[in-house]
Amino acid sequence: MNSQTDLVPAPAGAPAPSNAAESVSQHDAQHAQFVDWMRSVAPYIHAFQGKTFVVGFGGEVVHQNLLNALVADIALLQAMGIQIVLVHGSRPQVEEQMSLHGVESEFSHGMRITNARALESAKEAAGEVRLDIEAAISQGLPNTPMAHAHISVVSGNFVTARPVGILDGVDFQHTGVVRKIDADSIRHSLASRKLVLLSPLGFSPTGEAFNLSMEDVASAAAIALRADKIVFLTETQGLINEENELIREMSLDDAYKLQESGTVLGDAGFYLKHSIRACRGGVGRAHIIPYSLDGGLLLELFLHDGVGTMISYENLESLREATPDDVGGILTLIEPLETDGTLVRRGRHQIERDIDHFSVIEHDGVLFGCAALYAYSQERIGEMACLTVSPEAQGSGDGERLLRRIEQRARARGLTRIFVLTTRTEHWFLKRGFVKANVDDLPEDRRRLYNWQRKSLVLMKQL
Repeated sequence: MNSQTDLVPAPAGAPAPSNAAESVSQHDAQHAQFVDWMRSVAPYIHAFQGKTFVVGFGGEVVHQNLLNALVADIALLQAMGIQIVLVHGSRPQVEEQMSLHGVESEFSHGMRITNARALESAKEAAGEVRLDIEAAISQGLPNTPMAHAHISVVSGNFVTARPVGILDGVDFQHTGVVRKIDADSIRHSLASRKLVLLSPLGFSPTGEAFNLSMEDVASAAAIALRADKIVFLTETQGLINEENELIREMSLDDAYKLQESGTVLGDAGFYLKHSIRACRGGVGRAHIIPYSLDGGLLLELFLHDGVGTMISYENLESLREATPDDVGGILTLIEPLETDGTLVRRGRHQIERDIDHFSVIEHDGVLFGCAALYAYSQERIGEMACLTVSPEAQGSGDGERLLRRIEQRARARGLTRIFVLTTRTEHWFLKRGFVKANVDDLPEDRRRLYNWQRKSLVLMKQL
């Protein structure tokens, strides 16, 4: 029975229950939160459209019933216009098949030794996983994330392989490494809005099959396609530093130094190796994230700090002087604070006119902070204005970096003090060396423009 039939209507003209107003307020807050979130990820959606991502994951994702959630996230990315190449592994499935056939697993140099019977198990396992993935992608039930998703999957002989051969006297038999990726055929499929699925098997020109690692196939495919990103969904949290903390971001040079240190071992070391390989081969970003985290792929791609480790070919974050191309990004940053009265309203024309005064923090092509310096050279004093950091990046130190940049610019111009006018962030500045001052302490030209209705506090700092 619908529980609403048991409710007794209130008499006409009676005041609404107090919790009704609270419910409306909660709904309004939820709506505002949703809109804010959608707008915050919009820059990533625009930036990712038409880009190529290679996503590699082990057979553990299928084995632990995590496939449907991952496929729903992949479908969402493809709907945003991102070209997706999926590369799956099948290690637990191979182990199951070998156990069924009474074949013992053998490893050396971190690789499986694949004899004829083990190769048959690898073929069966890869076929099983591929069918599971295709079935999951084919879902379209109403009221699920896959509703209205119509995704065509293409898989085939895209990978040419060669044998590993004999290493230190060990014959790896049917274990192979990638020799070539048919990038042209994959690009043709991606251009037709197909999702390309690669298995950890490759074939030689003579028709032999070889058992490959998922990481080898994924990194080789990413390099051949000049992919924008390679993402490894792994059993590890990411890369961990000596303090047992997650390394959220590192340059390719730092990643190489970490690898050379020999402190990253096991599976994490293997992912690090292939991430470095991909970035050295021209892939812009490599991500190592845990597959156990629900929605981890989306969180990594659409949150400022992500949830795993990102390795970039170049330094992702840039603290620099603004250019006319940054006007739109600056307006996006400051408009919410202008609306709530934290900042004085500025129009596009004013930002364009004053763009040379601004410094910005850019992260992966998106602006996350800005600040401006206005110099009063005669009094050797400067005003820091419009210091803003995106809510998504607050707490990461961007505000302090911008403050230091403004201080550096002020010193370079021969200024000895800077001041700010603020109505809501007094304590932040006081903690960073500012002291309270008076309107009379402002330069004469700025004093004439002081808005007595806002009654902003004047805070001053000696440089």
